[in-house]
Amino acid sequence: MARVTLKTIAEHVGVSRMTVSNAFSRPDQLSEDLRARILSAADELGYAGPDPAARALARGRTGVIGMVLTNSPRDAFTDDVAVGFVRAVAGSLADAGYSLVLLHSSRDAGVDPARDIAMDGAIVYSCAPAMSAYSALRERRLPIVNVEGSPLPGVPDIGIDNSSGAYQAAKHLVELGHTRIAIVVAALDADNRPSSEISLDTASPTISRRLHGWMRALDEAGIIPSLVGTPRVAIDAILQERIDRMLDDPPTAVLAFSDLAALEVMERARDRGIRVPEQLSVVGFDDNPLAARVSPALTTVRQDIDAKGEAAVQALLTLLRDEEAGSPPLLPTALVVRASTAPPRA
Repeated sequence: MARVTLKTIAEHVGVSRMTVSNAFSRPDQLSEDLRARILSAADELGYAGPDPAARALARGRTGVIGMVLTNSPRDAFTDDVAVGFVRAVAGSLADAGYSLVLLHSSRDAGVDPARDIAMDGAIVYSCAPAMSAYSALRERRLPIVNVEGSPLPGVPDIGIDNSSGAYQAAKHLVELGHTRIAIVVAALDADNRPSSEISLDTASPTISRRLHGWMRALDEAGIIPSLVGTPRVAIDAILQERIDRMLDDPPTAVLAFSDLAALEVMERARDRGIRVPEQLSVVGFDDNPLAARVSPALTTVRQDIDAKGEAAVQALLTLLRDEEAGSPPLLPTALVVRASTAPPRA
């Protein structure tokens, strides 16, 4: 069956191709009766509508915003915090008339979504500048907003006050009386070693800022924590094994880089018969929805995911209007004390 085009409809109705095009893209240029005749003919002939690529070319905009993720979308959706951020961004974009497409750095040199997918701009979420997807976006000169990543010249950065939140968390444990404290992190190769013996340099800006806050509070108290980490950016078998070794001779308290890591510590402690918080206090970060539902409920640092998503979209919309968009102030964080922390046993 021959493909139905604007020309097909024009010949059927007896008008010009431009008139048919206006019926779909500029309805104010036609009378209601003529537009109704054209749309009726299109429906009768089975016309699917203007080609999206051609329409985008004509408008100079696709109506699509990309989001680059550190991991694959499958991995990202195992974390409720990442899910909440994507949801907030998608909702704010929809309000502005845009759609969201999730991108990733492909290992296949022939396929790179950030290079090949048509879009008007992108939000780069917690990524390193060396990622191929980010490089592709820069080469295309697309408007970009950076979220929780390494600061980049000329690119608006949206972030939360990781350092302040971590400081509050560590200070809370110090005030409870803890002195034997471990820090569980990603993006840092550390196997139950004192912090004084390890370089705290990490490729993750988020982890670096949280480490800064934790260490500032502990340094003020004269406490040298032990560090338990993995070189990867997420919980993996290496981190799980090192948490188990930490629990062979457990500290009295743990500061974790995320709520998921904190829950991992709590689960492994429970398997060992180590009671939380009676024998081990645990503090997370993010205030994942799970934090309030687990038993005992998790003490953690809250960040406003919705505000972070909305701020990222507003910065990108400003760039799309060809206006200057600087980095807004860091979004606040706040300690939420629940049942997973208590003074150490005498």
